[in-house]
Amino acid sequence: MDEKQLRKSFIDPVLEWARANQKHKEVRLKGLADVSATDAGADAEMPFVVPMQFTGKDYITMLLHVDAEIEHGLMLQYLYAAYSIGGPQIQEKYKERVHNWKNIILGIAKEEMGHFISVQNVLKIIGAPLNFGRESYPWDVPFYPFPFTLEKFTLGSLAKYVYAEAPAEWLSSDNPTAKEINKSVHAQASDPHTVGALFKVLLQLIQDPDVISDDAFQPGTYPYQAKFDEWGRGYTGGDRGSANGGKFTKSPDVLVAPLLSRDDAYNALEQIAEQGEGDELASDTPSHFERFLFIYEEFKSILKESGGDFDPSYNVATNPYAGDPDHAGTASNEPADEMEQNEITSEEGILWAELFDTRYRLLLNFLNHSFLLDNGNNNVGSFTPRGLIINSTFGEMYNLRSLATILVQTPLAKGGKLMAGPPFTSPYSFDLPFGEHNRWRLHRDLLEASAKLIASLKALKTQPHSQYLNALQEIDRKLLDAISQLMQAELA
Repeated sequence: MDEKQLRKSFIDPVLEWARANQKHKEVRLKGLADVSATDAGADAEMPFVVPMQFTGKDYITMLLHVDAEIEHGLMLQYLYAAYSIGGPQIQEKYKERVHNWKNIILGIAKEEMGHFISVQNVLKIIGAPLNFGRESYPWDVPFYPFPFTLEKFTLGSLAKYVYAEAPAEWLSSDNPTAKEINKSVHAQASDPHTVGALFKVLLQLIQDPDVISDDAFQPGTYPYQAKFDEWGRGYTGGDRGSANGGKFTKSPDVLVAPLLSRDDAYNALEQIAEQGEGDELASDTPSHFERFLFIYEEFKSILKESGGDFDPSYNVATNPYAGDPDHAGTASNEPADEMEQNEITSEEGILWAELFDTRYRLLLNFLNHSFLLDNGNNNVGSFTPRGLIINSTFGEMYNLRSLATILVQTPLAKGGKLMAGPPFTSPYSFDLPFGEHNRWRLHRDLLEASAKLIASLKALKTQPHSQYLNALQEIDRKLLDAISQLMQAELA
């Protein structure tokens, strides 16, 4: 049994529990059980029993690791879809709506980043290892709604995002759009899932002291956890507003909750689940499900109005990766199938993709490192190591957006009409080295690798993005100076 099969065997009990509970609930609500369907216990769920080979804390840790990977994977797919939106082919009368869609999806991705960080806080407080990893394509671990795919924004890909965030009750209802979404997603994925069962089990287990004891929750980890005032950047309840005042285009509501107790951990997970599915369509801050459904309905109305002559996205690759320039041949003009990959073979495309992947790894390392630094006054010169790491993480978020914007307009192959797109290649390792000096040295090494790629890009005969590359070089130079100071301080 390989690692993936073993993990599946540990997770299958949750899916079986969810199916059994759903059937139990349907029977009771149909009045087929001895208890009346109006009984308050009709919604009661059978308790989940932790598999014998686990302790409660260990099983919770595994489920939190799965959730972290899901949040990470969804965030990347939403980002890729949002980055692909745009192009000169969009008719003038639709540009504002398409622009709003892009901002809404980018906002959802920011909220997924908040979920990803908050899950690390839960792992931190229970003394469990953090998880910054994810799987690559194809992704068939249970709970994942559909195979992990980086693909352009289409009605079909949007249907999968609606499905991923949808409440189970809506998906099984007679709602015509729910039926349409189900049909579309099942045609694209053989066994799609929602993540609702994962959160129901997590919430049930983490509040039970017989499953995870009180002493497992360690408030002493608070200084090392992520805080809203560090990561939220004012994004709460749509407070930063929107261009047109619509509730679906409000700014993101980023949830980053530091934790001191069991109740804090429970509330953080409950808020993540609520922000994904939501309960009320009339709420002031719509859930991810509601926002994706809003875009889906608008997309359909434009397709109907335009007679199908509407494409809101660049012609970007599916699952792109940086290839070998020697592989350049007949230019590809069609995205790969979902389970396949498009190889980037143009010289400039390869360099931009490799620069993107280097900065993506840098971002993950910065984020990971932030959980090893406390928020005390351990200043080095005019800055704290934690402050430097957090600011650098945000800097890489902006860099990835800039690089992605370039990649979706860079040909996959020389002379081709298919554009490259950001590859988001998984690093060979998500682990940081032992010791502060070595961690800062790793950041320095990646910045130096990035410098070589920047120099190669600037050396191309035609380079329309020299201004951005020059600015990136200057930012990196200052960061390297700060890292050098920290490394010297560690040696001292």
